[in-house]
Amino acid sequence: MKEVMAIVRMNMMNRTKRALADAGISSMTARDALGRGKGLVDLTVLEGAEKGYEEAIAHLGQSQRLIPKRIFSVVVPDKLVLKTVKTIIQVNQTGKSGDGKIFIMPVQDAVRVRTGEAGDSVLDDL
Repeated sequence: MKEVMAIVRMNMMNRTKRALADAGISSMTARDALGRGKGLVDLTVLEGAEKGYEEAIAHLGQSQRLIPKRIFSVVVPDKLVLKTVKTIIQVNQTGKSGDGKIFIMPVQDAVRVRTGEAGDSVLDDL
């Protein structure tokens, strides 16, 4: 089983939830986040700002602002990882900077608290 963690634009969260539910993946956890990608920053200017050069600091302007995002994570059996990732990309891909990121991490086990049941049987399964 794997955890698929996705960072998406705030305004895409409901569409993403709907698309995943339509794909048979209904269990998820979501939270608010602030962040930015590297695409908004000239790394040379950033390096100068880190060294304390006032011109570089002034030039950074608003590019260092953190942008509101949503992070959601879905734990799925291995056979649903590709479907989950494809669904997230299909809904969120605009071709513009800020579309988001997806991280896939191994999960050793899952346990349903109510019954004590463990393994893939506690996850969404198609």
